[in-house]
Amino acid sequence: MRTMVRFIFGALLIASMSALGAVNVALAAPAAGGCQLQGLANLSPGLSSTSQAFSYSFTGNLTGCQSNVAGAPATGTASAGVQLPETVTLTNSTGGTTTGTVQYQEPTPTGSGSCGSSTTSGPALSQWADGTATVIGYSTTGSGPAVVLSGTVQPSMTLTLVASSVPAGWTAPSTFTISSTRFAAGSSAFAPLTFSPATSDQNCATVPVTSANINGAVSIGSAN
Repeated sequence: MRTMVRFIFGALLIASMSALGAVNVALAAPAAGGCQLQGLANLSPGLSSTSQAFSYSFTGNLTGCQSNVAGAPATGTASAGVQLPETVTLTNSTGGTTTGTVQYQEPTPTGSGSCGSSTTSGPALSQWADGTATVIGYSTTGSGPAVVLSGTVQPSMTLTLVASSVPAGWTAPSTFTISSTRFAAGSSAFAPLTFSPATSDQNCATVPVTSANINGAVSIGSAN
C-alpha cells in the first residue's frame, strides 16, 4: 500500500518541486534545489488489493525550499485535479462586463493498479510565493520498494470553468490558462516520498485507501 501511494504522489511532488529552481535560460549552469512537501491526496475509487482504474486529486504545501538560483522562493503550493479560484471578466446579457472570481477545474490525473503496484499520469501545478507558477506533465511507474518518478515542465495548463460557480445572469470564459513562469520547459525532476493513510482503518485489504497524507523531500534539476 505504501509503495502504491509513493508511486502516485511522488510524481506530484516532482511536478511541484521542479518549479523550485526558477531557471534563467541565460544561465550556463542548470538550476537545482529541493523542497519539503506535506499534502493530502484523495483517490476515487479507493485503492485496494484488486487492480482497477482510478482518478485522484492532490493539494500540498512546499516549504524549506533551497536553490542555487538567487531569489528563488522558499515556499509554495502544489495541486492536481482540484478547483482553483480565478478572477476573470464576467459578461451579462446586455454586454456589460465586470470582474469576478469563479472556479476553474484542473485536469484530473488518472491511474491504473492496486495497492501493490500502479501506474499514473497527469498534470500538476506549483504556485510559488512570488506569484510564479510551474506546470508539470508527469508519469509514475514502479513496484515493491523501488519507485521511479519522473516529470517534465510544460508550457501551460488549461483549466475548465465550473459553471455552477458563475453568478446568475453572467457568463465567464470557458477555460483559464496558467502558464509556466518559473523553470524552463523541458526541465525534469525526481523524488522519493512516503505516505500514510489519513485514517488508521484504511488498510487496503478490507478498507480501500481513499485518502493519504504525503510527505517527502525532493531534489530537482534542469534538463539541458
